[in-house]
Amino acid sequence: MGIGQVKQLVMTIPVMVIFIVLITGCTHLPSAQQRLDLASKLAEDAGWKAETINTAHFELQAFMPEQRSEQALLSVFIEGDGLAWISRTQPSSNPTPLNPVSLQLALAYEQDHAVAYLARPCQFALQDDDRCTQKYWTSHRFSEEVIAATDEAITALKAKTGAAEIQLVGYSGGGAVATLVASRRDDVIRLVTIAGNLDTAAWADWHRISPLSGSLNPADAVSGLEGIQQIHFVGEQDRVVPMQIAAGFRLLFPQTADIQIITVPDADHSCCWQQLGGRIGLIEQ
Repeated sequence: MGIGQVKQLVMTIPVMVIFIVLITGCTHLPSAQQRLDLASKLAEDAGWKAETINTAHFELQAFMPEQRSEQALLSVFIEGDGLAWISRTQPSSNPTPLNPVSLQLALAYEQDHAVAYLARPCQFALQDDDRCTQKYWTSHRFSEEVIAATDEAITALKAKTGAAEIQLVGYSGGGAVATLVASRRDDVIRLVTIAGNLDTAAWADWHRISPLSGSLNPADAVSGLEGIQQIHFVGEQDRVVPMQIAAGFRLLFPQTADIQIITVPDADHSCCWQQLGGRIGLIEQ
């Protein structure tokens, strides 16, 4: 499949700028409710509505355009790890993201096919749920339960849109989830990651930290990705998931594989993918 033409994304969200200013000037983090309200407002302002998808393991939060018709292709944007930790040693009590990068990218992705946003397990969850234990946004963030639930949710989103094919787009840890999900489906035609963690073992070695003991590693799923076009965006200044991770992942495939690694100048892991959307684009079919 050819690469096609780069689609420009244009995005201006003043509410996000105001929100970041507020949180950086405060000593307390926004509550889970405030974080949900932010995401809901971003979606509502764009004419999207919330969807709750029940799976065998978790309830997952999704957002989709309110007005939609059946399309052949569905692009699913998968969120990053969110507020998984509040310090290097203290996990968060709720992983709902402060800055929902994948949601902003999804809202900016103007295409003539269906688009949906999918949060990670336990993100945007406000009620007590015995299934939402901290391991699912720390050591088990890419566990079999997480990947199976995401896979099931994508199937549900596909049914809602009538799509036949899927493009998966994942930011940060969402890139790992997208890669693992893509490896077990036969309807994914393209995998796009943005600052994605494509090899959790190499990533742990890079940071000299303990491996994610309860998680699957995307680098072990290479055989299931044959024939899928891959595009991996890497921030030039990213020290959380550096270029070495994507470069090492690329070496696991034959030279003839349809895989691109695109370096984005001046970008680091968290800044400023949503603002850079217009520059990096996403590859059209």
